[in-house]
Amino acid sequence: MNQPSKFLDLKNIPCPLNVVKCKLALEKQSNKDILQIELDKGEPEEMVTKTLISMGYKIKVIFEDQDWIRLSIVHEC
Repeated sequence: MNQPSKFLDLKNIPCPLNVVKCKLALEKQSNKDILQIELDKGEPEEMVTKTLISMGYKIKVIFEDQDWIRLSIVHEC
């Protein structure tokens, strides 16, 4: 897997602020760039993944802990 172009630690960031931060970071990247994020499990994970998938992004789980998850996000071309 390619190295991420940008990394965001969004643990302890409430919804919908974590969604907004992801969208802003993705807007600044090219379609080939990879954004890696860490999120709390539960509502933050659900809201971010649901929103980004609906926007045409591909999400892959990189690491999963009991309380948080690391995701890799790329634009589906």
